Amino acid sequence: MICPVCGFENLQGEDNCENCGADLRTADLPIPGSRFERALLNHSLGSLAPPAARSVTPELSAAEAVDGMRAAGERALVVALGGRVVGIFTERDALRKLAGSNIDGVTVGEVMTADPVVLRTDDSVAVAIHKMDVCGFRHIPLVDGGAPVGMITAHDLFRYILELLA
Repeated sequence: MICPVCGFENLQGEDNCENCGADLRTADLPIPGSRFERALLNHSLGSLAPPAARSVTPELSAAEAVDGMRAAGERALVVALGGRVVGIFTERDALRKLAGSNIDGVTVGEVMTADPVVLRTDDSVAVAIHKMDVCGFRHIPLVDGGAPVGMITAHDLFRYILELLA
C-alpha cells in the first residue's frame, strides 16, 4: 500500500506507514455514494453495541467449553491469556476437530484457531463485512488495546443492514 502522505510503499495490511507513521487504516476506503454506503463506512462496530464475548483460557477442557457453549447458546468463545486474545474457539472448530474422536484430556488450546483475525471497536461495519466475506468468518473478536471486549457476528451485521434498509 502506498502511503498517501509520503509515498512510501508499505506492506499490504499495515495500519501505519513504516516511513512517516501516517494512519493507513482508512487510506484505501472508498468514497460513499449513498446513505447506505455512508452508514457502512461511518458506523463503528462499537456503535452496534455487540455483546461481550465469554472469554476462556487455553487450558480449559474442550468438553467443558462445548458444554458451556451449548448451555449458553453461544457459537464462539474468545480464548485469552494474560488479558490478550490468543485464539477463538467456534462451533466450526468443535465440529471439524472434535467430532467422532475421544475428547478426554483435550484442551481448548489444542483445537482453537490460534492468532485469530480481530477487529477494533472503532473499525467500521464495512471492514467487518469485508473480513467476514473474504475470510469466510462468522465471528470475529473485538479488541480494545489488544484486550477482548466483545464479539461481532454475521448475525449482528445482517441485523444492522436490515435496520438500514427498513
